[in-house]
Amino acid sequence: MEKLQLVALIQAYTGVGIGLMVGLGALGACVGVGIMCSRFLEGAARQPEMIPALQGKVFLLLGLIDASFIIGLGIGMFFAFANPLLGALGG
Repeated sequence: MEKLQLVALIQAYTGVGIGLMVGLGALGACVGVGIMCSRFLEGAARQPEMIPALQGKVFLLLGLIDASFIIGLGIGMFFAFANPLLGALGG
């Protein structure tokens, strides 16, 4: 294959990989946040005196879930703008 075709192929596959990584990461984060918040509301409805103790834990976990998605987004942007796979072509 010609070098230009290889570059285009690498960029195309990288774009598909980035889309899957960011899309599935967002889906997982949204589902996780939804499940966690629904369980928090169930627990708060059953034992209202536990709301302050549970609320801090919920906010901490919300931040951790969102951080994992943002890390995936950062890795995707790294591959989009500074693709190390293109350096393997030797040019």
